[in-house]
Amino acid sequence: MSVWVNWPGRKARWHFAHNPWRKAVRCLPLPGLIDVHVHLRDPGATHKEDFSTGTAAALAGGVVAVLDMPNNTPPTVNGQSLSEKAQIASQKARCDFGFYLGATEDNVGDGAILSHRVAGLKIYMGQTYGPLKMADLAALIAHFRSWSAARPIAVHAEGLAMAGAIALARLYGKQLHICHVSRKAEIELIRKAKESWSATGLTCEVTPHHLFLTQADAARLGNLAHVKPPLGTEEDRAALWDNLDIVDVIASDHAPHTIAEKEGIEPPPGVPGLETTLPLLLTAVADGRLSWERLIELTAENPARIFSLKRDERTYIEVDPDDRYVLDGLSLKTKCGWTPFEGMTVQGRVVKVYLRGTLAYADGQVLVQPGFGRALF
Repeated sequence: MSVWVNWPGRKARWHFAHNPWRKAVRCLPLPGLIDVHVHLRDPGATHKEDFSTGTAAALAGGVVAVLDMPNNTPPTVNGQSLSEKAQIASQKARCDFGFYLGATEDNVGDGAILSHRVAGLKIYMGQTYGPLKMADLAALIAHFRSWSAARPIAVHAEGLAMAGAIALARLYGKQLHICHVSRKAEIELIRKAKESWSATGLTCEVTPHHLFLTQADAARLGNLAHVKPPLGTEEDRAALWDNLDIVDVIASDHAPHTIAEKEGIEPPPGVPGLETTLPLLLTAVADGRLSWERLIELTAENPARIFSLKRDERTYIEVDPDDRYVLDGLSLKTKCGWTPFEGMTVQGRVVKVYLRGTLAYADGQVLVQPGFGRALF
C-alpha cells in the first residue's frame, strides 16, 4: 500500500513495507542530500578519513554528493594538486563528488583558469586549521575581482571578516556563500544584507552542530566539541533557528579526527557529521521545528541551485520517519568512529539510497564499490 504526499517539484509517496521482525515501516522517498561542506582528508590525512570511508559515511547518511574543501596536505590550490586529488577520488569515491579551489596570496591566475573544474573558490579569511589563511588585502581583492561570476566564492569568515567579504562581493558583483554561520550577530547581518541584495547573490549555510549543540555541550564533551567556529551560546543557537527562513543550506562541515588526536594536548578542531545530519533534521521535522519542504530546500534543492548541479530523477533516498533510536559512534561508517551526538535519541533513519538508478545503500550496508562515484565538474 502507498499514499501520495506533495513536495516541491515532484510527488512523493509513502511506501508501507512489511518485514516479519517488526511492524509495518512507512518509507518516504526524498531527494538525496548534497553536502556542500566536507573535509574527507584525502590526500594527506587518510588515517582520519579517506574518499572510500568518507563517501560510505555519506551514503549511510543519505548524502549522494559531497563538495570537499581544499585544506588538504598538499592543499588544493593549483592545477596539479586539483588533478591529483581528482584522480584519487575517481578511484575511491562511492558517491558523487566535487572540490573547492583554495585561495592563496599567489594563485589568482590559477583561479581564473580552473574555475570551471571546481564548485567554487574557498577563501579562509579567519582563523583556520591549515595553511590557507588569507592575510594579504591586495591578494584578497584580486581574487574577488578576477574570480568567475558563474561560481560562488565561499568564505570561512566570522565577525568583521564576514562583513568585509559581503562588501567585496557586492563591489565586484560576485556570488558569495558564507560557511558555517554560528553567531546571532552574523545571521542578523546576513538578513540585513539579503534585504538589500539580490536573493541569489548572497547565500549562507549553518551546521547541525551549531543548530543542536551549545557551549554547555562543549563543557560536557570537552575536546570532542572543539570546532571552528566554536559552539555558540543558547542565544546564538536560538537566533539560528529563528532566522532559518533566510538560511540557504544546512551542511555538515564533516571534519573527522581520531579520538587520540582529539584527546591530545592541542586537539584539532572539527567533528564528523555526514551520518548524523539527516537523522537530526528528521527529528526536527518530527518535533515540528522544520517542515518537509524546508528540509528538502536546505539539503538538496538549494545546494543544487547554488552550485549549478544537475539533478537526476534516478537519484533519491528513502527514509523511515518513525524509527527512533540512539546515536552510536561505533556503528558509523566514518573512519574516526565517534560523534559529538553520542547517546542522543533521534527519530528518522535512512533506509535506502539510489544513486543514478543503482541501489547504493540499503538497511545499513553500502552496496557500491569505491570508484562508483562520479565527478560533478
